[in-house]
Amino acid sequence: MDNTLAYLDQVFFLSQRALGHGPVVQMTWIYDHDVDREGLRRFLRNLARGYLGRRVEPSPLPFGRHRWITWPGPADVEVSPKIIPRQMIPAWIDEQAAVPIDPEMRPWRMAMQPISGGGAAVTLVVSHNVADGVGLLNAVAAAVRGETTDLGYRDTTARSKTAALVEDAREVLRTVPDMARAVATLSRAARDLPRWSSTSRPARRTSRRPAGRAALHQPVVLHSVTAHVDGRLWDQRAESLGGTSTSLFLGIAARLGAALGWADDDGTVNLVMPVSERTGDDTRGNALTGVTLSVQPETVTTDLAEIRAGVKQALSALSEEPITIGGPLPLTPLIPKVVARQVEVKALQNRIISCSTLGELDPAVNRPDGTDAEWYALRGVWNTLSCRGRPIQRSGGLLFPLETGRVNGTVFVSVCYASADPGFAPGRLRDAVDRILADFGLTGTVE
Repeated sequence: MDNTLAYLDQVFFLSQRALGHGPVVQMTWIYDHDVDREGLRRFLRNLARGYLGRRVEPSPLPFGRHRWITWPGPADVEVSPKIIPRQMIPAWIDEQAAVPIDPEMRPWRMAMQPISGGGAAVTLVVSHNVADGVGLLNAVAAAVRGETTDLGYRDTTARSKTAALVEDAREVLRTVPDMARAVATLSRAARDLPRWSSTSRPARRTSRRPAGRAALHQPVVLHSVTAHVDGRLWDQRAESLGGTSTSLFLGIAARLGAALGWADDDGTVNLVMPVSERTGDDTRGNALTGVTLSVQPETVTTDLAEIRAGVKQALSALSEEPITIGGPLPLTPLIPKVVARQVEVKALQNRIISCSTLGELDPAVNRPDGTDAEWYALRGVWNTLSCRGRPIQRSGGLLFPLETGRVNGTVFVSVCYASADPGFAPGRLRDAVDRILADFGLTGTVE
């Protein structure tokens, strides 16, 4: 089996190395009943025997293709020796997102927190380099069902450094035609680029002056909330507003963007919706493309028809003429780290809100120990290790990808935000989400 990283996966890896951090996908389950710990360990072992049983081995060549190698997974579930009340679980979830993971060394981990009065919270944190949202959902469902897959990757001792140099040099020579074709696509990709970037604009600078050089390197508090809404109410509201489940979610995202100051001068909020390209036997970490959409948030609480039509048009255009900005990706190994860092910093300054719709989840996803959890959510975030004053001050704040999905008849919406304003009140994000749900005639739990 070919174990070289897909070009997009190498982009994720190089971006993480350039900035010193990277995105993660975090799944969390909350049980009101006792967790079957042996069932949870079995789930952990099955994860390591499938799609997640790998890590990145960088090429010894500075311009080489990186490779996947096998990884046995964590030794065990990390169980907290303390018992905490249920109301402290959201803070615990954020703390777990802060624990460093690395696609080269330890690409994922699982932890459990017992809750006073019974039950426990379980969280799985995975490097986005190893798996995107759909890939992780597939891996989790397979592990719950006891399905394992031998990816055929070698281990870290399978080749010497000399052999690695020779093999990777041959791989570079083999991909020279791809690089030549990539150069030829640069001009067309540049023409397509406005389809992605014309709606973006630099972030507004925070009006507060940084508290000094030391403040630029201090961790910034991550504000996060998760809303759960009954799926029947969600569908009723979407239909009554002339929309779909997806357009209702995008409408909520647009209102949230406006509430947090992520609107253009004309009030428009710009959204990007990832679109999965994953096939049944796809081993890429990230099998994604996407579409962009500009939304006027003032009208979405009374009419979702425009968003619905915009999504339909964007997806139709994508199927008829795939976006070609990925054409230059074979040139990825040639990008110097300093250039990658500049590109990433520039990307942080563009205020486009990523909105990921995961649809109806496999019911198995909600059963890591073999029984249904009473609460489930998935979110995309960076390790909080990355949320330092410098990138936050430069970007004017970071709104991480909004995620939504449906499991066992309940719709969840996950929101994570790091503000450039040190005075951003802890409850402000929760209040904003509560108010926006009410604007759409929705009720649920927000925590």
